[in-house]
Amino acid sequence: MRIIARRTLKVFWEEHRTAEQTLKSWYREAAQADWESPADIKRRYRHASFIKGNRFVFNIGGNKYRLIVHVNYDFRILYIRFVGAHAEYDRIDPEQI
Repeated sequence: MRIIARRTLKVFWEEHRTAEQTLKSWYREAAQADWESPADIKRRYRHASFIKGNRFVFNIGGNKYRLIVHVNYDFRILYIRFVGAHAEYDRIDPEQI
């Protein structure tokens, strides 16, 4: 999968060092994946949540952080829509971000 924009993740982990290794690991796995449907993602990340608009919410760092991506299955692209602490996630609408 092609991931847009890695820089968003990097900026976040530079400020939240405890998220760095988990985000890097997720990035490597997602970049090598070839997801064709939500079921493919759920097979690998069973705690990820599928939400409206082809979006997935991933639990990062033992659920301390949340990552929202929009998935374009046809073009094999993941768009980073949000990365933040769980408390920040609680203040947003994940279907609108």
